[in-house]
Amino acid sequence: MGTIRENVEAVNRNKDEITVRTGRKPGDVLLIAVTKTRTADEINEAIDAGITDIGENRVQEILDKFDAVKPVRWHMIGHLQTNKVKYIIDKVSLIHSVDSLRLAEEIDKRAAQHGTTMDILVQVNAAKEESKFGITTEETGKLIEEILERCRNIRIRGLMCIAPFEEDPEDVRIYFREVKELFDQYAKLSHPRLDFEYLSMGMSHDYEAAILEGSNLIRVGTAIFGERT
Repeated sequence: MGTIRENVEAVNRNKDEITVRTGRKPGDVLLIAVTKTRTADEINEAIDAGITDIGENRVQEILDKFDAVKPVRWHMIGHLQTNKVKYIIDKVSLIHSVDSLRLAEEIDKRAAQHGTTMDILVQVNAAKEESKFGITTEETGKLIEEILERCRNIRIRGLMCIAPFEEDPEDVRIYFREVKELFDQYAKLSHPRLDFEYLSMGMSHDYEAAILEGSNLIRVGTAIFGERT
């Protein structure tokens, strides 16, 4: 591993190279630096190296670091409990992990209190892994329709998927492909609170496979900051 700056540059180079191979332009895939357990100093180093977006798994870590981190777009990428929504509604630009109507309704309520519209992604568990949150591909359409019907202060910006960990990332491309097909289906629809721009798929060990299957937003921690202690 190099320095944080070297790692950011290496991931960006690699990401852009793969993106071009899929017929897109360099920069068409957004890199989110995953900052779970990282210090504000480490995060600021990544921001100095060009990171514009960071993703946190836990609400408490967002609250602990928010004021110490340079201006950046914050993403909530981990499981979000309904009782924690109120703490981050005015801090994050995108919530990736919406997997129930109950959570969506709480986000809607808190967004209304702040006079804002919250951008969210619906989290899809394509592999139906017991250990992971998210809904099945079969349940996705119903949840999207319910959110559009009942949550006036939410805009659905796309889908998020966490694939199973496989030694060979080629083995998870099938799940990425399945979620991309779903994404394409909804990207064609016209609705004032449906604007499918983001397909959030791929982490340090499988982002290359995810980009090849159409991801345009990758969540990378280890490849930038090294292994967590």
